[in-house]
Amino acid sequence: MNKDTFPYHLTKYFAEYLPVQTGASPNTVRSYRDVFVQLMEYYKSECRLPPEKLEYKDFTAARIEGFLAYLESERGIGISTRNQRLAAIHAFFRYLQYRDPAGFGQCAEVLSVPFKKAPVKPMNYMSVEETRLLFSIPDQKEDAQLRDLTVMVLLYETGARVQELIDLCPRNIRFSSTVVAELHGKGNKTRPVPVNADAAAIVRSYIRRYSRTDADEPLFVNRNGEKLTRAGIQYIIDKYVSTARARHPDLFRDRITNHSFRHSKAMHLLEAGVNLVYIRDLLGHTSVVTTEIYAKTNPKVKEEQLKKHSASVATAKKYNKKEKEDLIDWLKKNL
Repeated sequence: MNKDTFPYHLTKYFAEYLPVQTGASPNTVRSYRDVFVQLMEYYKSECRLPPEKLEYKDFTAARIEGFLAYLESERGIGISTRNQRLAAIHAFFRYLQYRDPAGFGQCAEVLSVPFKKAPVKPMNYMSVEETRLLFSIPDQKEDAQLRDLTVMVLLYETGARVQELIDLCPRNIRFSSTVVAELHGKGNKTRPVPVNADAAAIVRSYIRRYSRTDADEPLFVNRNGEKLTRAGIQYIIDKYVSTARARHPDLFRDRITNHSFRHSKAMHLLEAGVNLVYIRDLLGHTSVVTTEIYAKTNPKVKEEQLKKHSASVATAKKYNKKEKEDLIDWLKKNL
């Protein structure tokens, strides 16, 4: 294959650069790959250009913008997903700029396509009351419900992203004086997260009853013995949230997703006065700046800080009779 062609560089990008040089996770590689599969399908159907015929000159700002508009109108994706697709395209053409100077101009044109401004969505998280109610619903005597409870408890207790939970194996749970869950997250980084005694007891019970003893098998599986999926975990959450909402219509007014457990843990720690640095480490953020969004969003924390730092606006008490007489005497003598 000619080393100066678009197909050659695309192959090297996915076969070597992402997995080997950057250490991108399989999920990241798969996500980026899916974007380019969609992009080539678009070029084939809408531009009449099959993948094997693609050249640098075929990638213009207008065509990339057309592809993104197509995804929004025909595939029904939202603005944030559109921006994720564009980020994947930008990442490849930024890589390409330094590999083949002949295509530098085309790369610069693609990189000029702007991201679309998206409205800021409110952060959905549960109150402490809602969290306790949700965890009280599964019947631990029932095997399936014990599994469901363990999934939800670990999502909350560890602040795990859903993929981090899906990828957990028995070897990632270390039982000792302090129970620790090892989460493998973004950037192939592993972070140890302590698990409290109540949550650890639920995990122990689940592992024992389900015989999850093979160190490298998935910790959570469905009825077919296959690793749980994102959709499967969301189904579990929806089921118990629906039950909780039926019992207490005043609670759970917002949709609760798998990520809501992560947000809830961070919010509850923040309300308890835990330093943002420790919350950052729990969530696996690279910078505390990312974690600060919780402090900016939480109304309880805002209220406490405003009370703490606001000047008093209490009305001064009125003068009594003696103070009035002393003031009048002073005025007569000095004015």
